[in-house]
Amino acid sequence: MKLPLPLASLCALLLASTPLAAADAKAKPDADGFVSIFNGRDLTGWKNVNCAPETWGVRDGTIICTGKPIGALRTERQYENFVLEFEWRHLTSGGNSGLFAWASPINPVGVPFLRAIEIQALDDGYHALYEKRAGKKGTFFTTHGDVFAIQGAKMKPIGRINGNRSAPTEDRSKPSPEWNHYRVEANDGKIRLHVNGKQVSGGDDCNYRKGYLGLESEGAPVEFRNLRIKELPSTGAGPDVSAPLDPGWRSLFNGLDLRGWKTTATTNARWEAAQEKLALKAGAAAATATLWTSSEFGAAEFVIDYQAPRAAAGESAAIATVNIRGASFPLAGAEAGKFTRFIVTVESRRVLVRREGQAATEIALPANAPARGALGLVAGVAAGTFMNLHARDL
Repeated sequence: MKLPLPLASLCALLLASTPLAAADAKAKPDADGFVSIFNGRDLTGWKNVNCAPETWGVRDGTIICTGKPIGALRTERQYENFVLEFEWRHLTSGGNSGLFAWASPINPVGVPFLRAIEIQALDDGYHALYEKRAGKKGTFFTTHGDVFAIQGAKMKPIGRINGNRSAPTEDRSKPSPEWNHYRVEANDGKIRLHVNGKQVSGGDDCNYRKGYLGLESEGAPVEFRNLRIKELPSTGAGPDVSAPLDPGWRSLFNGLDLRGWKTTATTNARWEAAQEKLALKAGAAAATATLWTSSEFGAAEFVIDYQAPRAAAGESAAIATVNIRGASFPLAGAEAGKFTRFIVTVESRRVLVRREGQAATEIALPANAPARGALGLVAGVAAGTFMNLHARDL
């Protein structure tokens, strides 16, 4: 049946636009049962966890990473049992990166990494860099495929054990700028790494054993290509060994600068972004300066990692204050010199402030509170340091 021209044009447009998206979402396995998890054109299927927009990109069918700031790009979906293959290379000698397996959706408290089993991708030139910086040879790591648990994850290393790491049984990785091939076999809490065609390291009894896959940005430019995965049958990973699902977190801070925040001469004089953190500038004048997000929020939830400043002897530490839709509240209970996570939930008429692991404190929104508003970090005499700022709409 011939369709009227406008309808026919619309159908043609839809048919032209949907197969590509469908192919990316439900690619057919190849002869070995693998599907690509990178389409070679853009970062569809991946999520920038806590980095600047330019940290991660695509060029010539390759995922490229500037290495700054420290952070992660992860898959939008979780995986349990799988075989993953990919290639990586560093563009400078001594580059540092890795793969996060069975990873958390966002960063744990006070760190820019993910909770995960890390499969390290470290250039051989890192030995010289470490010795120059530390004044001694590094013996706790290799540059040929260490596997280890980080940020609260657990793993029993196998093979050649070096502390909490599984060190490779052979030195097989190639130096920058050559490409290396990794094959990661992960099944029922066991993980094995093959470097350039041979198994060299791994671990057992992993927790998590279901979660996201992440690529690491850690200081130097690195590239990834030919990422493909073959999923294996589930072995019933329960909630106790599975990473939480992402409820829709988006990062409010890019780890590099104050993009995404409203700045003025006063705030610029008081606030700085450095080393994945927001903090007061050393020696800044003590004028109050609130740093506001550019975005406004209605019903929403926030993750705020906060480190209170250390107090002088005999004095109490000054605690930072947060403002949202006319309600102000201190981040009470934060330990000086250590990051504490606060979960702030803004509902229709109230704000719930919960220090992680503690009961929530309820604060009423003002009667004249606007329907939407920016999140403000208030710098008084001393505000301390912030990182891992995430938000989601409710």
